[in-house]
Amino acid sequence: MSKKQEPGAAVRATIRDVASAAKTGKTSVSRYLNGEKNLLSDDLKERIERAITLLDYQPSQMARSLKSGQTRLIGLILADITNPYSVDVMRGVEAACRQQGLTLLVCNTNNQLDQEKHYLQLLSSYRVDGMVVNAVGMREAAISTLQQAHLPMVLIDRKVANFSCDVVGLDNVQATTMVTDHLLNQGFEAILFLSEPMTINTRLTRLHTFLQRMQREPQCITEQGEVELSDTTGLETVLRDFVARYPHKRKAVLAANGALTLQVARAMRRMELVWGQDIGLLGFDELEWAELAGVGITTLKQPTYDMGVAALEQLVTRIQGSQEPIREQEFSGELIVRGSTAKA
Repeated sequence: MSKKQEPGAAVRATIRDVASAAKTGKTSVSRYLNGEKNLLSDDLKERIERAITLLDYQPSQMARSLKSGQTRLIGLILADITNPYSVDVMRGVEAACRQQGLTLLVCNTNNQLDQEKHYLQLLSSYRVDGMVVNAVGMREAAISTLQQAHLPMVLIDRKVANFSCDVVGLDNVQATTMVTDHLLNQGFEAILFLSEPMTINTRLTRLHTFLQRMQREPQCITEQGEVELSDTTGLETVLRDFVARYPHKRKAVLAANGALTLQVARAMRRMELVWGQDIGLLGFDELEWAELAGVGITTLKQPTYDMGVAALEQLVTRIQGSQEPIREQEFSGELIVRGSTAKA
């Protein structure tokens, strides 16, 4: 016995209704919906299109995915959605999904390993066709599960140890060399490389490249520091100690990412240090406020939107069955010079 329709409730049109309105069979309507329009006459295509519009027919994506074996869903896992870097990456991935007729599901781990594991499992259970992941640090168990599931995946910005996977990100060696050379050319004699804890390969690559470049400048002072973003007291202590140790040297801070650059700028303001005058400041990632901050803050701009697009396009090739060797696409950064690194 069929369930009685509630008064006033909208009745969702079915493929049978479309076929009836178009005076044809369900097979013809299915062909139309599945992109096989070349098998139908122009008159029949026009009748089906009119019927779909008249009935406001919406195909069941679940039914179509069961038939095709694909959900047309893409998962995007971000380490920190509050980071402008992540927002631009998301914009690129979403735009590429829209162009490909795919639907994007976005998950934010807030830099927490347990949340990353949860979302990896959740998206797998939703049978997404593939994932783009800005990893916090996938553990061995999660990697094993993904490898067994054969789920196409592309990593963005951060690699994962012992996990063979396509990666899209910045050419960190080129970018770090460029920003370090800029500070040296501007006459800075003591440079502090400041980063969050070295748990991410991207940060390690930037640090190692910085140290290697500075080894060729023995007359310059090289320092490094690690701070938690939330530890404002610890950050101010590191900055205060650095400034106090070299009272007669031209000093600069190189911040390893945009979120940290903001925290350093705030700390300098509280300490009444004027960047571009008392101390130099350069940060990875271009932020909208950087050009408005007093004399402006010099930044290393990443093509984050383009990287998001590239990650999705690479993922689609894997979904389509590409067996090409693992790819690592590296994008060049652009130095945006402002007053914070001006010459004395």
